[in-house]
Amino acid sequence: LRGAGDEQEGAEPGQREHSPSAGPSHPPPTSTAPTTSPPATTPTPDQSSGPATSSQVNIYNWLPFSQQQLGRAASVTQEFSAYYGTYSYNESTASYINRLSVFATGQLAKIIQSGYTAPGVASLRNQEKQVSAGSAVINSIRTFGSDSITFVVTVTQKITESHKTAQQANQYAVTVASSGAGWQVNNIESASLGNQ
Repeated sequence: LRGAGDEQEGAEPGQREHSPSAGPSHPPPTSTAPTTSPPATTPTPDQSSGPATSSQVNIYNWLPFSQQQLGRAASVTQEFSAYYGTYSYNESTASYINRLSVFATGQLAKIIQSGYTAPGVASLRNQEKQVSAGSAVINSIRTFGSDSITFVVTVTQKITESHKTAQQANQYAVTVASSGAGWQVNNIESASLGNQ
């Protein structure tokens, strides 16, 4: 896990599936300095001290969010990513964007809409009668800060076209930010961009 990274917005349109219609490592154990008994007596180990065991370590004491908050952030990220990769040529742009808007900021939704309706992208989707069913799996946490987490997510799409069906997988860096209502996705970009 690393500290907060830059948050940027933008990118185009992924285990949790949707239909087109719709350990952290532990720190080095710490130990107290060995104690010795007075001379002429046999030293005995101090049973009250010693290395911390895994059951005594709570990594969330070192993080700016709780286990519950991390779980909610991961859920929003995975749900959004699956919907990001789910669309159909005969579905309206508004329907596609509305699904994403439940999980994304308004600004990100506008950026995605712009890419989704780009002439070359939209015409290919319609000509090939593309229908994509997306699913998403979170691979890791790339960065985090006091109010944001960036996950690396693999979006797998089963894409059906006029004459063929294919499957493709892409990795994205998806950033969620804490808001009054919970967590919202405010950026998605190829995982090959930005900090690795």
